[in-house]
Amino acid sequence: MPIRYFLYFLLISNLSFSQKLSFIYETKFRYNSEKPNDYYEKNMLLEIDNNQSIFRDLDDKKIDSLQINNGRGMTKLGVENNYYVKKDFQSDSVDKIITYLGVNYLLPIDEKLQWIIKPEKTKLGKYAVQKAETKYGGRDWAAWFTTDLAFNDGPYIFHGLPGLIVSIQDSKNDFYFNLIQVKKYEDLFDARTKTVKIDWKKYESLAKSYYNDPYDLLSKAGRKVTMTGPNGNVLDINEVAKEVQNDILQENNPIELNHKINYK
Repeated sequence: MPIRYFLYFLLISNLSFSQKLSFIYETKFRYNSEKPNDYYEKNMLLEIDNNQSIFRDLDDKKIDSLQINNGRGMTKLGVENNYYVKKDFQSDSVDKIITYLGVNYLLPIDEKLQWIIKPEKTKLGKYAVQKAETKYGGRDWAAWFTTDLAFNDGPYIFHGLPGLIVSIQDSKNDFYFNLIQVKKYEDLFDARTKTVKIDWKKYESLAKSYYNDPYDLLSKAGRKVTMTGPNGNVLDINEVAKEVQNDILQENNPIELNHKINYK
């Protein structure tokens, strides 16, 4: 990298991270590789403050707000398909946070992104963008970044380009992240600072524990599980558990394909 380019990038990075901005990304995920037209859609939020950022879905931010203001949060079921990511740009660390049975597990993302900036340029919305490519999680990714928003960040774990990532998708068209809104905010709050560090092996173990017996695990955590149907009839917890297991098996297309879990 030429010295003048490095100094310019350092300057705009320091300037950008002094601003408190949030970026809303429209996301689309194809969780079942055998259903090419079946996408799950959700809006997710990237908030940047100083030299750190948090990427989470809007429901996760509401849960964090409840935790901070009331000391109470809500329990989200499941381990896979969580997209809560913290980045620290001073330490160059990227961590996924998986909250399971009231415990926040910290999974470091050690796979480094090696970007190749391509010559292609275009315009997405009001932003002039340029193409870049990388590999992550056993997938090939194509991103479009803009120096109009001089943040070297982006959705999920993606970062490290000389401008904000406006859009990124994998080559199989399974996962999309597209910027749809930019706005200011006052403070970046984080309710998930107390964590237990894990690796991918432990992550798989947690996912299998949930798959094997999700509702008994909740009972062991001190919560009695009672389920009723639309007509008020009591449901067989074992049958409900089988439905959950089937849903997990159907979601056979994780974003990190190189860490795909074999539940059988």
